[in-house]
Amino acid sequence: MKSPKFRHLFAAGAATLSMTATALVPAPAYAQLGGIVHDPRNYAQNILTAARTLEQINNQIRQLQNQATSLINEARNLASLPTSILAPLQQQIRATQQLIQQAQRMAYDVQTIEREFGRQYKDADLSGSQRTMVAGAEGRWRTSVAAFEDALKVQAGVVGNIDGARSAIDQLVTASQSATGALQAAQAGNQLLALQSQQLADLTATMASLGRAQSLDAAQRAAAQAQAREQMRRFLARGTGYQPGSARMFHD
Repeated sequence: MKSPKFRHLFAAGAATLSMTATALVPAPAYAQLGGIVHDPRNYAQNILTAARTLEQINNQIRQLQNQATSLINEARNLASLPTSILAPLQQQIRATQQLIQQAQRMAYDVQTIEREFGRQYKDADLSGSQRTMVAGAEGRWRTSVAAFEDALKVQAGVVGNIDGARSAIDQLVTASQSATGALQAAQAGNQLLALQSQQLADLTATMASLGRAQSLDAAQRAAAQAQAREQMRRFLARGTGYQPGSARMFHD
């Protein structure tokens, strides 16, 4: 049994420990101002949440801006070239074709060439009269002259196309340099290739017409040589060849 004195001391010590423990426990972080409770931890959490939400909104805005820029670039890439030279090129090609089709006496046709070349050159009649051979030689000569005339016409047409080609090149180079997208640049390049194709077609027509004229002229000279040999043979033939006779140089 403890004495009343010890009980009193024990009770005083317990009260002291209780007050000390209460002082050591941290008080809640809030304050009351004007009847409104302010919690700093909740306020900081709200600020952090708002900052994260704002960052998400900014990211979405940047994504929309990137999508808009991409759509603008795609629209530029799909924009067509405002300049086109295809119609003038086609017109020049048709003009050259018309000059080719106007070939005189012996057209650019395989069957026609086979028939006329065989009749006038390859199978020329050397057994006819002198008048017939002279007429044949004159016809071949006229065919050669007409072929050279045709070649000159084609060359003149090709030369006339040079100014149009120069203007077309200037337009296409300017359009290519100011192209707003890939499609316009590609279309400008394609039209430049078309222009080169037209120039190659003109060059082909020029070479063909010149080659035709040279071939016909060579054939005419070969036929003339064959005819000259026949005429010489007839001239030197016995009995029917050359017979000397009297001739009058001046009228009496």
